[in-house]
Amino acid sequence: MNSTGNFTECVEINASAVSDLLMSVYILVFILGLIFNVLTLGPIIQQVRRKNILGIYLLSLSVSDMLFLFTLPLWINYYRQDHHWRLGVGSCSVAGFFYYSNMYISIFLLCCISVDRCLVVSFPLHFKTKRTPRYAWVQCAIVYAVVVVLHILVLYYDNLTDAHDDKKNNDRCYETFPMERNIAMFNMIRVGIGFFLPLLVLTVSYWRVLATVGQSPGLSAQAKKKVRLLSYGVIGIFSVCFAPYHVLLLIRSLVYYYYNNEKEPTPQGPYCQFEQSTHFFFSCTLALSSLNCVVDPVLYVLVSNIVQEKVKLCWRKQRQIRTEDYALTADNRGKPSSNLI
Repeated sequence: MNSTGNFTECVEINASAVSDLLMSVYILVFILGLIFNVLTLGPIIQQVRRKNILGIYLLSLSVSDMLFLFTLPLWINYYRQDHHWRLGVGSCSVAGFFYYSNMYISIFLLCCISVDRCLVVSFPLHFKTKRTPRYAWVQCAIVYAVVVVLHILVLYYDNLTDAHDDKKNNDRCYETFPMERNIAMFNMIRVGIGFFLPLLVLTVSYWRVLATVGQSPGLSAQAKKKVRLLSYGVIGIFSVCFAPYHVLLLIRSLVYYYYNNEKEPTPQGPYCQFEQSTHFFFSCTLALSSLNCVVDPVLYVLVSNIVQEKVKLCWRKQRQIRTEDYALTADNRGKPSSNLI
């Protein structure tokens, strides 16, 4: 997030094919994310009713993803208008609030899932009595509360000037340049606590899971392979969706501090030139981060037994119905035509 400290147009954003590209990405994310989350919502709710701990985490993740998906039409319209927000500062702030809240709610819930799996695998007897649905609900509530309160405080103290750039009729949403010192500091803290720390937790947790599973003689080769694929998939998807955005955000903040001697950044200055050259890539990494709401249900539901059991059950029912229909048809063919009337 950036903030306008003066009236200088540090970064020039014009109509280009970039807007169409970003709009296409968000349209794809909206369609696939909505389909996947709706399809997996039923099985997840059934698991929650059965007091399945993973189901509780998945439901909390799905709710956050759905709230974010409902704001995507606003971002699609924003890029269709070539980076012009015609809906006012309030809607811009709300859309950004859900965007960034979903990002960090997803990150910390993924951490909760990884730690939960690590404890179950490493200390099954000791952790079994403490691993209750109430324990999972409390964790999810804490994640939601912390992320939401922090973003509300940011919007409140920023007085919404960071979200909507209406200087010189730019009418941008969360694309205001140059940064301010407090925003650059906040970005660095956000990258450290909101990305690198969770990434460390994920890596250590799944490293522990892989080490424990690899030494377990009771698990089949197929079960071990499934655990490995899930572990690598979590870390890989986490890195692909969130790493590019946070790494570039950190670089932008460090560059700001490096050129902080510029009291009035100009378009020809090194800082504004850097922001201009990285604007396209930063927009792409932000769009890439939205893919988490598509990946979440695929990664944690399709790989798990929740949906697999439902798919197998549905397939068996369909096969049984087809068999019965075939048997009935064959039986009817052997009967006189008068009985068929």
